[in-house]
Amino acid sequence: MPTDLSASPSTDSPTDPPANPSIDPSIDPLVGLFAEETRVRAFAAVALGADTPTKVMERAGLSLRDATTALRRLLSQDVITDDGGLAVAYGHFRQLARGARTPAETYGSEDERTEAVLRTFVRGGRLVRLPAQWQRKLVVLRHIAEQTFEPGVEYPERTVNEKLRAWCEDAPVDHVTLRRYLVDLHHLNRQYGYYWRPAQV
Repeated sequence: MPTDLSASPSTDSPTDPPANPSIDPSIDPLVGLFAEETRVRAFAAVALGADTPTKVMERAGLSLRDATTALRRLLSQDVITDDGGLAVAYGHFRQLARGARTPAETYGSEDERTEAVLRTFVRGGRLVRLPAQWQRKLVVLRHIAEQTFEPGVEYPERTVNEKLRAWCEDAPVDHVTLRRYLVDLHHLNRQYGYYWRPAQV
């Protein structure tokens, strides 16, 4: 029974515990994520090979509704992927582990949630990968635009490609996709082969 997991995930459950300030902000979301039993059971089913919502439902002993809700939340937190089949995002956990062993980078934002997103998906001036959750993706793309292009300066396409290619060096996304996102979100304007970042978006 096919189930659409692409719909926007619901907001955090009111039963999720508040953030603990003693826990690294990049890891803290996992605490709340796995504090809910259905999500743990759904994640365990995926880890054991269940690659569709129906299989997760059967192996985890959940209703289809509970399984779908749990999977959407797991996808939104980037701990599982759905690229032709559900799977654990082991790369995401490796990045979190590496981040926990090194001093946390800061990005100049006064918002701790923004800092946590950037610490997870941007490392050493490089893009780890684009988040699956749209709001997090917006944070990362805005950061890349602000760190890469001066407002009002015109850049030929070749220069834009070179700058964005540097961000994508170790990421599973290419500079063309990144450039398209920036243009679509109006972080970059384009005309006659030149690009420029507007003063305000």
